[in-house]
Amino acid sequence: MTRAHTSPSPVPGHRATALFVALLATLFATLAGTALPVVLAQPASAVAVDPSTDATVTWGVRPADAEPHAAGRANFAYTAAPGGTIEDAVVISNHGTAPTTLRVYVADAFTTTRGVLDLLRPDQPSTGVGAWTDVAAPEVVVPAGASVTVPFTLRVPDDAEPGDHAGGVVTSLASTRADGVSVDRRLGARLHLRVDGPLAPGAALEGPRAVHHGSLDPTAGGAVDVEVDVVNTGNVRVGGPATVTVAGPFGWGGQVVEVDVPELLPGERTTVAVRVDDVRPLLRLTATVRLVPHVVVDGSRLDPVTASVSTAAVPRAALALVLLVLAAVVTGRWRARRRAAATERRVAEAVAAARAQAEPTPVA
Repeated sequence: MTRAHTSPSPVPGHRATALFVALLATLFATLAGTALPVVLAQPASAVAVDPSTDATVTWGVRPADAEPHAAGRANFAYTAAPGGTIEDAVVISNHGTAPTTLRVYVADAFTTTRGVLDLLRPDQPSTGVGAWTDVAAPEVVVPAGASVTVPFTLRVPDDAEPGDHAGGVVTSLASTRADGVSVDRRLGARLHLRVDGPLAPGAALEGPRAVHHGSLDPTAGGAVDVEVDVVNTGNVRVGGPATVTVAGPFGWGGQVVEVDVPELLPGERTTVAVRVDDVRPLLRLTATVRLVPHVVVDGSRLDPVTASVSTAAVPRAALALVLLVLAAVVTGRWRARRRAAATERRVAEAVAAARAQAEPTPVA
């Protein structure tokens, strides 16, 4: 079963390119010092109440149209050699009616257990592009209805590993609600860096699992839950379509479900879970997952990878029905034999009685 794919949504007042910019908009909250799950927001804007003004703030972010980078970019994407330096900027727009103060920083990205891209929280230290990037203004005041451009510098270390590195330029507005809950709303834009050097794309499937769920209807098929871990074993981002096939011996009763495996960062993994319905309980079922990975940046396809696992699929409902029928037959035959025996016994008794009456009476 997998997985939601993210796609930007239009936001009034934004440029079309901004639709893609906020792919990493996140809502991060803490309650009484305990971190709550991070929520990924889709729109290219965030809405929050500025604690300093009690005004509702709506803001958005997008890459600046700055040379030598192309105008109208969907996100920040670079190719650089180890030791290289990249200068760029992010545009932060305040769509509210009051000025607001936002924190600006760059954080590393990671793949969540749901298979979507997220960013490290501010209290989690980055070791990749988040650590390599310096923002000119870590905190900015954006006037109402205006935009502010914030430059940043990405310095690729001399010993940076070849391949893809991912992160995001984040804007953050922290506030505290009346009930004491601290909320840190974050809105950002993806940042992808490919470091020059040998590329080794790869993906693997690990630990396939399958469980059969029978049906109470002996004439209907059951369902099979299939799970498998997808691992990015290379140094570039990969994703791709997968098929999950469940079949009995000799391929009997095969059912197929298609699923898209989301983008995975190098070295990370996610679990793909699929339910396959209408599967006949053919005593033994085999689930096979086949993934055709492709490189996200250029779409080139890699060799397919497969993983299989078997599970028992006893037709319990049908078996119970057969046992009931057999029990009824055995019981009927037993009762028939009893009736026959009783009849024979009564006949024998009647014959014996008749013979006794026919015997001549002895004369003294």
